[in-house]
Amino acid sequence: MTTPERPYRRLTLSTTDKMIGGVCGGIAAYFNVDPTLIRLIAVVLALVGGGGIIAYLLAWLIMPKP
Repeated sequence: MTTPERPYRRLTLSTTDKMIGGVCGGIAAYFNVDPTLIRLIAVVLALVGGGGIIAYLLAWLIMPKP
């Protein structure tokens, strides 16, 4: 018995669904969720302690463009 192969997914910046850098759109596409939900989570993290801003900027630098 063989297991079906899962399609290869890659976490990249979004070129079509972006507001600033495409990080939230890329994460939403990777996890197949609504980008607005990811953006709300990012805003909450940014307002609570400021760690979300640093995480967003790091992701923007690290995530490759498609």
